[in-house]
Amino acid sequence: MDKLIKYFEKPGNENTDDLINLVKERLVDSDIKYVAIASVSGETALKLFKALEDVGINDKITIVNVTHHAGFKEKNKLEISSKTRKKLEEKGIITFAGSHAFSGVGRGISNKFGGVTPVEIISETFRMFSQGIKVCGEISIMLADAGLIPVEEKILAIGGRANGADSAAIITPANMTNVFDMRIHEIIAMPID
Repeated sequence: MDKLIKYFEKPGNENTDDLINLVKERLVDSDIKYVAIASVSGETALKLFKALEDVGINDKITIVNVTHHAGFKEKNKLEISSKTRKKLEEKGIITFAGSHAFSGVGRGISNKFGGVTPVEIISETFRMFSQGIKVCGEISIMLADAGLIPVEEKILAIGGRANGADSAAIITPANMTNVFDMRIHEIIAMPID
């Protein structure tokens, strides 16, 4: 079997449109039913919906958007606007806000007492590929733990760095308690830097 991986020269938002086109191509005639996408503002999730709508497959795909948890930047505040969240909901896109699987409480412990937790080592191992691939794995765990995507079924996950998207992978998610059961089957795209 031959598969192509798209390598972007640099990470970042400038890759979002190309990545969405690659994802759209991969999903056409696919049996994948779930797409997990990290989009703090929700704008990239809306772009994905539009692209899938253009080829008539948005009704067979469940898109689950992952935004930062409340307090990530400002105490008690979500970064996604209620207006955008409503737009996503109207299109059938689920929005999830929750603690990061690869940091969460562990990062709080490291920040206070120093040292490194095992979960941070897992996170850094994923980052050896790219920040976006790390995000793909992380959101897969978060959504599996929330019961929003199935475990033991391939999904497509989309991630990036800061804003926009530059990485995508086909993953079989696992719950946090069985993290090493996760499988990354394909990398669709990632930055080389």
